[in-house]
Amino acid sequence: MAIPPARLIEVMNRQKDARVEVRRLREWAEAALESMGCTCELGIHLVGAIEMAEVNWKFLQHQGSTDVITFDHGSTREHLHGELYISVADAILQAAEFNTFWPEELGRYIIHGMLHLQGEDDLEPVARRQMKKRENQLVRQVGSVVPPENLESRAAGTGSASRRPRTPPHG
Repeated sequence: MAIPPARLIEVMNRQKDARVEVRRLREWAEAALESMGCTCELGIHLVGAIEMAEVNWKFLQHQGSTDVITFDHGSTREHLHGELYISVADAILQAAEFNTFWPEELGRYIIHGMLHLQGEDDLEPVARRQMKKRENQLVRQVGSVVPPENLESRAAGTGSASRRPRTPPHG
């Protein structure tokens, strides 16, 4: 039996809603895994709202975009193996709704997906509260190591924090 790699994280950025610092995003994921005490083989897909709506419909038959969709490819609590599809457009919208900023929402979605891969569920109210408590704890822990504002690229000419995301038609 082959020994899985300690931490293999691949980030694919296919969205244009905001400039994301992919290297820092990978560091965020690494710090989260360290806090969770697990290894991984993880694909993180940063997508726009249109692609997220397509994934949401194709695999879940849900209409419209959503913040994060988790695909589990055989995870255990000790070794996460899966893919996270994350809508940066939804992170921007929800940041405005929850009076936070989109890079923190982006980091939260990564942790949320990882918790799902670790077996946590948010379908029932009690489980949802427990998962949210763990998610908040991890966001604080990871944020003290990799500040979430570092997930936004500071490249010249970016105005991503104020850009309005493109969203697909719903209906």
